Amino acid sequence: MALTSMSNTNQDEPSKGRGSLPIPKSKRGMKGFFSEVQREMKKVSWPTRAETNRLTFVVLSVCAGLVVLFTSMSFLFDNVVNLLTKGKL
Repeated sequence: MALTSMSNTNQDEPSKGRGSLPIPKSKRGMKGFFSEVQREMKKVSWPTRAETNRLTFVVLSVCAGLVVLFTSMSFLFDNVVNLLTKGKL
């Protein structure tokens, strides 16, 4: 009994089946890369200083709130476990 290959494609060729994405062949080197980066950075919509400050305050407030929440939950669960296992606080 002869074993046959499930695929008739050459291993050196990229697969053209479903799910494969074409890979662009770039031969521009580092200079081309940095010129494309510079071009893309010009398209970026940067936030204003006021918006940055406001969003920074929101992030820090949420972090502080989570610290308080997790610390209080830890204290509560510690007391409950001590009460159940030792019978005292």
